[in-house]
Amino acid sequence: MAATVSISGETVNRLEARTSASTSQTPNRTTIFRVCAKSCGPSATRPQTPLVPTYRNCFATPQFTPLFLATAGSVGAGTLRGLALAVLVYDATDSPLLAALSLFGSHFAQVAGAMTLLSVADRVPPRLALVAIHLIGAVGTVVLAAPGLPVAWIFVVIGVMGLVGSVHGGVRWGLLGEILPAGHYMVGRSIFNMSVGAMQIAGFAAGGALVALVGARPALMAAVGVGLMSAAIARFGLARTPARASGRPSVTETWRVNVALLRTPVRRWLYLAAWVPQGLAVGNEALFVPYDPAAASVLFIAGAAGMLAGDLVIGRWVPPAWRSRVLTPVLVLLGAPYLLFVFDLAVPVAAAAVAAASGGYASGLILQQRTVDVTPPALRGQALGLHSAGMFTLQAVGASIAGAIAQWTSVSVAIVAMATLTIGSTFWLALGLRRASGAPVQAESAVRAEARWSG
Repeated sequence: MAATVSISGETVNRLEARTSASTSQTPNRTTIFRVCAKSCGPSATRPQTPLVPTYRNCFATPQFTPLFLATAGSVGAGTLRGLALAVLVYDATDSPLLAALSLFGSHFAQVAGAMTLLSVADRVPPRLALVAIHLIGAVGTVVLAAPGLPVAWIFVVIGVMGLVGSVHGGVRWGLLGEILPAGHYMVGRSIFNMSVGAMQIAGFAAGGALVALVGARPALMAAVGVGLMSAAIARFGLARTPARASGRPSVTETWRVNVALLRTPVRRWLYLAAWVPQGLAVGNEALFVPYDPAAASVLFIAGAAGMLAGDLVIGRWVPPAWRSRVLTPVLVLLGAPYLLFVFDLAVPVAAAAVAAASGGYASGLILQQRTVDVTPPALRGQALGLHSAGMFTLQAVGASIAGAIAQWTSVSVAIVAMATLTIGSTFWLALGLRRASGAPVQAESAVRAEARWSG
């Protein structure tokens, strides 16, 4: 439709040019009628029909496919690295807490990154930032694979990688929102989330096989190769584009924009709803290795499959009008199936419960779209980066809480306790979000003020 309107406009311009060139006198009535029929007729005045948000339209958008492939590779590398590292640390320490922290401990550094580095997300060219992040991740994984590296130094390297990775979400999702047409963000993000599920399935399956066949350190080196592939895709597949915001990134700028983002009550509750239930639910996943070391990869794969299915249902089939209504039930789903772990479950039953619970991660799609809707374009990169950094941080907190409970009681007790906390926090957050959403005029005024301030 856009092309049709553009062609019609060019036809009008050419016709008017020929008319004015052929005579210096006032055009006759026939010519005027024909020009008006072209420029004012139904085909010209009919409003453009926006593209329907579909998976096909997203992949047809320039820059989408290379960003998708680079992200998928990054997730695959992270999955391989996390599983191999958890096995390595658990074998060395026999500690459920340290195994959980090796899997999710890098997320603690997201707090420091969110407070100091997030302004990079909007103030550095996206391609440059993505290539640097992928390369730093690969180098860090090489260090982790070094034989004889003390456990304490393993956690130092994990912390540095987490600090750098705190910027990744803001750069990646800010670029996604920039390249997709209006109204396509949630569908595009659901594609990425489903690829996360698929790559986690592949990563956990490959990681489990590599650890069993050749050991944890060779599995870490395989993660290095996948990470370098992601860096190459980002470098040669993405176009060089300017930063979304002017100015140099700095700690001061990061704090200034964070304050602007958190000033609006509805956005604060959206962040909490995205951070707390998912962070607590991840605590259960951090216990899969100590729960059943032989079946841990099966449980991880079941969780990835459930997350993929949930994103498909919410992102593709749930109408926009229903998304706010299903938000609370989907968040409750994060915890409810884990209550079954009070019993001694067979592996297939445990895997089914994990898959069902992981469908609840699709709540993030709804919350991310609402965050985009209440955030000015100039702040969206950092807003989505803060969303990711806070979520990863709470995941590390959830893993630590779950590991500590398991350390002093049992793994099954810890899983049931985390499920109960997940459900309780969901109902508390649902009430707060409902109250904050009841003041749309004030929220919109704050958004306009933020847009002026960030300009």
